[in-house]
Amino acid sequence: MKTILLYNIGQLLTMESDGPVRGKAMNELDVKEKYAILIKDGKIEAVQPESELIDVDVDEKIDCEGRLVTPGLVDPHTHLVFGGSREHEMALKQQGVPYLDILKQGGGILSTVRATRKASEEELYNKAMFHLDRMASYGITTIEAKSGYGMDQETELKQLRVAKKAKENHPLDIVSTFLGAHAITEDYKDNPEALLDEMASMFDQIKEENLAEFVDIFTETGVFTVEQSRRYLQKAKDKGFGLKIHADEIDPLGGTELAVELGATSGDHLAVTTDEGIQKLANSDTIGVLLPGTIFYLGKGEFARARKMIDEGAIIAISTDFNPGSSVTENLQLIMSLAALKLKMTPEEIWHAVTVNAAHAIHRGDVAGQIKVGRKADIVIWDAPNYMYIPYHYGVNHTNTVFKEGKIIYKRGGLLG
Repeated sequence: MKTILLYNIGQLLTMESDGPVRGKAMNELDVKEKYAILIKDGKIEAVQPESELIDVDVDEKIDCEGRLVTPGLVDPHTHLVFGGSREHEMALKQQGVPYLDILKQGGGILSTVRATRKASEEELYNKAMFHLDRMASYGITTIEAKSGYGMDQETELKQLRVAKKAKENHPLDIVSTFLGAHAITEDYKDNPEALLDEMASMFDQIKEENLAEFVDIFTETGVFTVEQSRRYLQKAKDKGFGLKIHADEIDPLGGTELAVELGATSGDHLAVTTDEGIQKLANSDTIGVLLPGTIFYLGKGEFARARKMIDEGAIIAISTDFNPGSSVTENLQLIMSLAALKLKMTPEEIWHAVTVNAAHAIHRGDVAGQIKVGRKADIVIWDAPNYMYIPYHYGVNHTNTVFKEGKIIYKRGGLLG
């Protein structure tokens, strides 16, 4: 059993909490200085003042050289498994071509659906592993991964099986979500209820094969209505799935209110959530997962009113929304900067939003997002002197070293192992 001591830490954020952190408490951060971390057999053995641990007999001592140390980041909303890419659409967007016109030309999400249907399981797996490696390089140690680029049984199952295989073979922890109700394909444009019925018919098999913990749906104009979403998600809830909703991204249809009504673990996007929706969110345990990268990349729409949500008492997390169409980045550090610049979140709130709250948004609050005795040693050493520096200095990678269960999986200069 290997023992490692991290010492000479500048600032240490343990993010210890008994549950998700809501409202004004998100602005309170316990910053430890002159502390050390003892790791034994991949787990946190002790977190104490350095003077109490420096003379402990260990296999390896790592000098953090005054750097910031935090838990591994948690990305609670990604579309990890997909085929192809859509860089050719950028020029069309720059020319002001409406998304619906791009869709008519065979682009948009349906382009990704075709590429994903065509790709072999091996091709999708290799691509997903590449993206996971890049996520790890940015300090992410736990992610959520959605399906949703098949919208037929064969391809949705293929995506979920790829995510499961990646979970078995990649150091990062992966939590899977079934998003078969992601859009309405050409075959079902006149009968979206039939698509929902087909996707719901897969619930038992997904459970039997342990392919997903959550079910998600895109509740939006031109996709699925609130009532359609309610019926579909209730079926998923009855089967024992956790619930998530792509809610109030473009039009305020009431997806946030539905998420609260059904006791969803999270409502995601929430860019145009109404005052009433924010109030209901604040009075619930549903976590608002905000995705500023999407609005930034598309160059239109409204950024979520994080300031109002937090001030009213909501639990907020942030995420990359990594996907090939509207947020093409694995860099959660960049999203932290956007949260500061566009969502007006404080550095303290941002750190809660990418650690403890993000972990709870994917039912991993008991194992991820905190440096705590007895937990897995998922830890990041940053090339930064303090926690405020990461969101301040945007667009670069501040990661120095990433530990996953006590093993170094990334060190500045490249991935290890």
